[in-house]
Amino acid sequence: MDQKKRCSWVVNTFEQYVRYHDEEWGVPVHDDRVHFEFLILESAQAGLSWSTILKKREAYRSAFADFDPNVVAGFGDEDVARLMENEGIVRYDKKIRSAINNAKCFLEVQKEFGSFDKYIWEFVDHQPIVNSPESLKDVPAKTVLSDQIAKDLKRRGFSFLGSTTVYAYMQACGLVSDHTTDCFRYHDLNPE
Repeated sequence: MDQKKRCSWVVNTFEQYVRYHDEEWGVPVHDDRVHFEFLILESAQAGLSWSTILKKREAYRSAFADFDPNVVAGFGDEDVARLMENEGIVRYDKKIRSAINNAKCFLEVQKEFGSFDKYIWEFVDHQPIVNSPESLKDVPAKTVLSDQIAKDLKRRGFSFLGSTTVYAYMQACGLVSDHTTDCFRYHDLNPE
């Protein structure tokens, strides 16, 4: 690994994790399929480490139709049984069924707002929230806003997306930037 200063959660880890931090985490997403991907992955991560899910990302991509919500929304019991046999993903019935349910809810949001992107970015007035944490201990696990979004998602029928999971999703999709001030990505994403 190069000598760039990164957020402390990236130290002494594997290359895929470093690339995720350097290239994706905190970068604003405006592609509905990527939004759906992170909703599935963050939901699957609940109770597990992000590194575990990141290592399974390609298996998830394959298992969940390249994160196409139209296809996933049509999954039935045979698909659930197939996914429960897939060793590449987290084989937990409730999380698998939740992903299918959330695909249906995702399509409803798209229908109502034109895109999931329009819906989700409304919560931050279409501008990323830029925090300036000095260290990892300054980064919250959830916020009042993630509480609000989780509540709205639940109202719309989404599941396995509590406030902590929603906040992780917000970080992943760049709705909030939580790179620490000593991290090179903080300066890349927030030029002064």
